[in-house]
Amino acid sequence: MALTTLIAEDEAPARSRLKRLLAPHIEAGTLTLAGEVSDGQQALERLKQPDIDLVFLDVQMPELTGFDVLEQLPPERDDLLVIFSTAYDEYAIQAFRANAVDYLLKPVNEDDLADAIDRAVSVRASGTMSEQLGRLLDAIDATQASATPKASETVRQLSVPHRDRLIVLNVDDLVSAEVQDGITRFVVLKEDLTGPPTLKKYIVSYTLEQLEQSLDSDQFVRVHRSAIVNMKHVREMIPWFSGRYKLILRGRHEVVASRERSKKLRSRLSL
Repeated sequence: MALTTLIAEDEAPARSRLKRLLAPHIEAGTLTLAGEVSDGQQALERLKQPDIDLVFLDVQMPELTGFDVLEQLPPERDDLLVIFSTAYDEYAIQAFRANAVDYLLKPVNEDDLADAIDRAVSVRASGTMSEQLGRLLDAIDATQASATPKASETVRQLSVPHRDRLIVLNVDDLVSAEVQDGITRFVVLKEDLTGPPTLKKYIVSYTLEQLEQSLDSDQFVRVHRSAIVNMKHVREMIPWFSGRYKLILRGRHEVVASRERSKKLRSRLSL
C-alpha cells in the first residue's frame, strides 16, 4: 500500500528537487504525493489530518520549526512517519539521534532518498510508528531541556514596548511568554470593564532564559523550550500525545507542554 506523503519545505527550489526525486517512487506505487506546504504552521494543520502517512519535514521553517510541528501534533497522529531534511549537519545529527525514520542533508541525494523511503516502508510494515515518534519527541525533550540558574531576586513588573511608549506590566497579568520563529511574545491578560477579560500579545526583546532567571519559579514554569506559563492562569490540563499535556490557560489560550516537563507538572500538581 502506497504511503501518502507530504513535503514540508520553505524553499521552492528544494521542494521542486524533492518532487523530481520522488517521481520514480510515485510511479512505482511506493508513494503518493498529497501536496506540499511552505511553513511550519501550514505543515501542522495539514499533518493533523489522518490521511498523511509520511512527511519530509524541513527542520528550519518559518512560523514553526520541524520539531515544534511534531510536538504540537494531536495524539491520534502518533502513527506519522518522519524524514527530516536540513542543510545543517548539527540538526541532522540531532534528528537522527531523535529516532526519526531518517534524515536527509540538502541538496538531497537520490540514493540517500531511496534508502530513507525503504526505511519508512519497513517501519510501516513493522507497525512500530507510534513507538518511534514517541521516542523522537522524548529525545527532543532530553536534548533541548536545560537547567537555568535563578537570579537572587525576582521581578514583579516588566516593561513592554507599545507604539511610542513603554507599558509597565504586573507579572501576575502575564499569562505566558512564548517564542515563535525566533520572536518572543507576551500573552497578557487585559481586564475589560464591560465584559470578560481578553488577551493581548506584545512582541518583546526578552529571551526565555532571561525570564527564567528573573521570574518567580514557584509561579512561572518553563513547560516547553519555547514557552513559559504562569501557573496562576492554568485552568485545565488535557492529556496529549506521548505523555504530554495541553494546558488551557485563562482566556482559553493553549500551550502544549513537553513530555519531560509534563511529568514535572503532574508531580507538582499531585496528578
